[in-house]
Amino acid sequence: MRTIASDRLLLRPWRDEDADFVLDLESRWEVVRFLGAQPTTMNSREEALASIARRRAIDDPVHGIWAITTATDGQLVGNLLLKPIPLSVGEPAGGPADVEIGWHLHPNAWGHGYATEAAAAALNDVFGRGLTRVIAVTNPDNHASQAVCRRLGMTRLGRTTRYYDTTTELFEKLAG
Repeated sequence: MRTIASDRLLLRPWRDEDADFVLDLESRWEVVRFLGAQPTTMNSREEALASIARRRAIDDPVHGIWAITTATDGQLVGNLLLKPIPLSVGEPAGGPADVEIGWHLHPNAWGHGYATEAAAAALNDVFGRGLTRVIAVTNPDNHASQAVCRRLGMTRLGRTTRYYDTTTELFEKLAG
């Protein structure tokens, strides 16, 4: 998987040695509370290693799940994903899968603009690789992520139950 750079950040593949960070990040309710229909906290280093293995298993020229690090010292600050999004049960497929962008950062990294910068770098990269549309879904109460979507120039399309078997706010970004 490729590395994506921005002014202050590097998005790089996850490594096994990142397991302690993943456990710290995803054992925090304030980080995972808006992830999926039934958020759960991570409880062990083994879970972290398994999560890293799943993140690395995405072998695609466009999609991926990256560790977000600071460019100057390589400090881990969070996670960014860009991958096909699962439809809710009963939703008709048809056509190519929608591609979702998402992020979650360690609370120590909140408020520095890292989510917006990392997502903008990833969007520039994938649009340059030919992807024409990316969506983001947020929990209706996740106002911080919705603000990131707006800063990225994403268009709010309203509430939907199309993904993750739950109600989300849907945002869209088109190439160009």
